Amino acid sequence: MASAVVKTLRPTGRVLRSIAPLGLNRRGNAWFEDVEMGPPDPILGVTDAFKRDKNPRRLNLGVGAYRDDCGNPWVLPCVRCAEEIVIEKQLNKEYAPITGLPEFCAKSIELALGKDSYVLKDKRNATAQSISGTGSLRVGSAFLAKFWKGNREVYVPTPTWGNHIPIFEHAGLPVKKYRYYDSDTCGLDYKGCKEDICKIPPESIIVFHACAHNPTGVDPNTVQWCELADLVKYKCLFPFFDMAYQGFATGDVDRDAQAVRIFESKGINFGLAQSYAKNMGLYGERVGALTIACESEVEASRVLSQLKIIIRALYSSPPLHGARIVTEILTDPNLYDMFLKDLKTMADRTIGIRQKLKDGLMHHGSKRRWDHITNQIGMFCYTGMNPDQIERITKEFSVYLTKDGRISMAGVTSKNVEYLAKAMHEVTK
Repeated sequence: MASAVVKTLRPTGRVLRSIAPLGLNRRGNAWFEDVEMGPPDPILGVTDAFKRDKNPRRLNLGVGAYRDDCGNPWVLPCVRCAEEIVIEKQLNKEYAPITGLPEFCAKSIELALGKDSYVLKDKRNATAQSISGTGSLRVGSAFLAKFWKGNREVYVPTPTWGNHIPIFEHAGLPVKKYRYYDSDTCGLDYKGCKEDICKIPPESIIVFHACAHNPTGVDPNTVQWCELADLVKYKCLFPFFDMAYQGFATGDVDRDAQAVRIFESKGINFGLAQSYAKNMGLYGERVGALTIACESEVEASRVLSQLKIIIRALYSSPPLHGARIVTEILTDPNLYDMFLKDLKTMADRTIGIRQKLKDGLMHHGSKRRWDHITNQIGMFCYTGMNPDQIERITKEFSVYLTKDGRISMAGVTSKNVEYLAKAMHEVTK
């Protein structure tokens, strides 16, 4: 701190030199008095408003966490069994390696790419365990911020998961957008998507949702993914996939991974962020993986060495317990079969409740087309309601959702779907 020399007289009359701060106008130690209050998180804000509501029929459709048909959190049976096995082993609590448990990393990327993956056969993957999908994206963005030599703008779909933009911006990478969602059809704006991607500068980074796009629930089909892969290859773009819902979207882990596998089959290297929050219900365990697909095994080794340096500076090493659970499930054939059944249970309930919501709207006499409710997949549904309708459904029916009209289908049950259908009809008719 800058300082000034002042004179002080002791009783003896001797002149001493002492140090006094120059910031005399600052009050005490209020170093951060100019820090502004940050805006509240939009999802948590919905939950807070829900909790204050006294209506016994109120619905919280903002939070993206699976609920059973009674509206309760559900721990997957395969997770319960795997956790018992982990506890019975009486393992120690020493630090995990910087890049996590090796077997966890190997089985995670195998789940994503399949056993016949050329990347895995050639050992061209740099894979590290990370703190769920958010941590995977954050480590990946830090790596790209340091080593990406092309255009440093990151292109994300419009709209995209609310955390994508701050994650890349915090890493120092500016974010731009490409068209994705068509509000008129509540579906994919495929034409606009391709047109915008054609305009992206070569050697740019582009973000894709591998499946169950958040927040819209709108995905390209297989043919469209193939065409997008060809376009990305032609434009020499680096695709960074966020795969938070593998298996949760359709109940089929291979089908939900098709986008990444299509890109790999065309010889396109990529980044991949995986999460086990949704598909194994390990929300609070924070389990995920980051993979950078490289050109050679040697390149992958160098990339992994740099990921270690980044992780060491961020959080040193990832947590153990959740990764051990995932490893048990992915290595034990019986647990893996149980996992596939659990996935289908969640996916089927979500798909079924979509149909009931659409049927309920029709039953109430809605003249609008609600096909998008059943055409969209995954946890979220982009309802197509406008801001006035969203305000009305919250005020008049105590239905809480985000301001963009997104509802979490996991919060809809056979007990409240009729009430929701009636509320949506009343505010949209």
